[in-house]
Amino acid sequence: MSRVLFIGTPSAAVPTLELLASRHDVGRVITRPDRPVGRSRSPSPPPVKKAASRLGVEVSQPRTREELLSAMDGDFDVGVVVAYGRILSSEMLAIPTMGVLNVHFSLLPRWRGAAPVARALMAGDTMTGVSIIRLDEGLDTGPVLTAQAVDVGAGENAGELTTRLAGLGARLLVGSLAGYLSGEMTPVPQTGEGLIYADKIEPADRPLDPAEGTAVAVNKVRGLAPEPGATLEIDGVTHQILAARPHPEQPEPGTWRAHDGVPVAGFADGGLELVEILPPGKRVLQGEAWLRGRLRDSGLVA
Repeated sequence: MSRVLFIGTPSAAVPTLELLASRHDVGRVITRPDRPVGRSRSPSPPPVKKAASRLGVEVSQPRTREELLSAMDGDFDVGVVVAYGRILSSEMLAIPTMGVLNVHFSLLPRWRGAAPVARALMAGDTMTGVSIIRLDEGLDTGPVLTAQAVDVGAGENAGELTTRLAGLGARLLVGSLAGYLSGEMTPVPQTGEGLIYADKIEPADRPLDPAEGTAVAVNKVRGLAPEPGATLEIDGVTHQILAARPHPEQPEPGTWRAHDGVPVAGFADGGLELVEILPPGKRVLQGEAWLRGRLRDSGLVA
C-alpha cells in the first residue's frame, strides 16, 4: 500500500482525502491554520482538518515556509494537493519519492490559477473538467497525467459545480494513482493552446454593471455564488445576488421594479430577475420574499 502525503484545505478537497484514505496509507495531512469566523471570531478548523481528524490521520497546520517544509518531511511515495492555497517550492515538490500530484478543477491549460471554476462560469463556458497534473515550479504548468471533461449544467453555480468536480477529481486521482506509481501512466507536457489564467477573485470582480447585458450578469452571479457573491446596488444599498435569470420586463438600466411579484433589475439589453438576494446583515431571501418585505416596509402593502 502506497504511503501518501495529502495537502489541502477546503471542502472541495475532502472527497479526495476520504477516497485516498480508503485505499492507501495517508501518513499525514497538511492544511491551513484555523481561521476566525462569525461574529465571535472564534477559530474554526478548515474542512480538511475535520475530515482528517475523523479519519484518524495526523494533521499539521504550518504557518511559515519553514514550518511547511518541515511538515512535508517524511517517507512518502507521493504527495497529493487539492486546493491548498499556497504554492509549493521545488524543494518541497522533491520530498515525496514520486513527486506531487495536483487535482485541478479545469481542463488545463485553460484556467490555470486560483479560481478556475468561478472564471469558467463567469466566461460562460459550457464545458469544463478536472485535470490531474504533476506539480512543477510553475503555476499549474506541470505535465498532465489524466483529465476528464464535463458539461456545465444550465444554471449551475460555482458551489454546485465545484462539488461535482470534487467528486470527479477524487475518483480520477485515485483511479490513476496505481498506474502512475507503477510507471504504467506517464504525465504528458501541456501545450500552450487555449491557455487562459483564472485570476483570484477580487472585490472589483463582484459588482454587476447595469451597462452590460443580462447574459454577462447571469454568468457573474453563477460564478460568484454562493460566495463571495455578486453585488448590486439597490436604492443605494449593496445587496448580494446569489441567483438571477433574464426576464422579459425591461426597466431602465440601473433601476428596478416589481413585476408579477418578483423584483426585476434593468440592464443594457433587458431585465434581470433577482431570484435569490442577500440583503446586508440579513439571511438569503427568495426574490418574492424580499419584494414582499420591501413593499411592506415601504407601506405599500399591509
